[in-house]
Amino acid sequence: MPPKIKILHLIKSLGRGGAEKLIPETAKVHDQDRFEFFCLYFYHQENNIVDELEEAGIQVQLIPAGNLALFFQVKKVQAFVAEHQIDIIHAHLPWAGILSRLVGKKLNTPIVYTEHNTWDRYNSISYWGNRLTFKKQDVAIAVSNEVALSMQLNSMFDPYARGGRLKVKVIQNGVNTGVFRRLPSLRGGQKADVAVSIGKAGTVSPEGESTYEGNRLLHSVRNDAIELRRSLEIPETAKIIGKVAVFRSQKRLWIWVDIALKILEKCPNTHFLLVGDGEWRDRILEQINKSGKQAHFHLVGVQKQVIPYLSIMDIYLSTSEFEGLPIAMLEAMSCEVPVVATRAGGIGEMVQHGVQGYLTPIEGYADLVDYSVELLQNPELHAQFSKAARERVVQEFSMKRMVKELEEVYEVALRGMRA
Repeated sequence: MPPKIKILHLIKSLGRGGAEKLIPETAKVHDQDRFEFFCLYFYHQENNIVDELEEAGIQVQLIPAGNLALFFQVKKVQAFVAEHQIDIIHAHLPWAGILSRLVGKKLNTPIVYTEHNTWDRYNSISYWGNRLTFKKQDVAIAVSNEVALSMQLNSMFDPYARGGRLKVKVIQNGVNTGVFRRLPSLRGGQKADVAVSIGKAGTVSPEGESTYEGNRLLHSVRNDAIELRRSLEIPETAKIIGKVAVFRSQKRLWIWVDIALKILEKCPNTHFLLVGDGEWRDRILEQINKSGKQAHFHLVGVQKQVIPYLSIMDIYLSTSEFEGLPIAMLEAMSCEVPVVATRAGGIGEMVQHGVQGYLTPIEGYADLVDYSVELLQNPELHAQFSKAARERVVQEFSMKRMVKELEEVYEVALRGMRA
């Protein structure tokens, strides 16, 4: 058997953002007889996903450093690459991308970089660092066509120029549809244990995606939808609109709450569920408390297993100003949750307006109210959109497809370095 291809993921931190979550999720689907994975990160924070990387078989190491201090870690990263005989460096987000290009100057190691956002959303230091070093890598992966266009428009030189080292490829994010399925026990009616398995690949779902056996994690919610709702103090007959997010400014959660309050005026039995945490939490809580509608809002904090919460949502509502290709939204769609959202970033590539949900212009978010009300009040349309949401992910955004394309990129990068 040939030696395994060793991949080093390089990322600034391991919080619960979409870019970070993709590292363990893809690793679990990769052929681990062919690939071995490592991860270096530099900023440690609470509620990180280090344990999830380790459960996925990734060897993780922290090199403590802030943003600018990253540039003083070049020798340490180079030593790690040499010691572990790394074959490919795969960097994520601009700070790690810049670092990887500096590391690669003295190494004969191909560099792959995944861009998760459009460049106009970065601060000036990361923007210019990214732009000036961008061509000093082998493959740049864009998570959406909009992100790819941003790369092309903002690179110092044309990234598509013939004869250059850099190649650009669009690989849209994916979700393991064998894992992200709406839990039958949470659709109401019969009671059953809620169990979510993580670990090595096990059985295969009807759509061809791996499910996971081995390390089993039983969610604390043990019963059906009625009892989960009861634990959240949500009436059995109430509709639930939700979102999973890091509470930061790009998500515009103050608009999300404002939209929710307007929906309540028309559908007073609706409840609203936010899964996540972040710097905007206190301000959002203050806004909710001032409204006097606290009983209709449920902020459950960061959840390692989000499937039970997605499984009780009726609508996934998003008011984002910008996005790459949001993983949490794909996970919701895979769990048969239709989307009502602003057309930010790659959302328009995921959701077809009037098929899996409804979209508005980024600044036309006021229309999210009427679209949500329409789905809440039309059960047949809601059922149609729910089915279409999962079908869309299975057909176009599966993790199996994403990993296949990533493995092709790795193999091409290695062949190019060895040629």
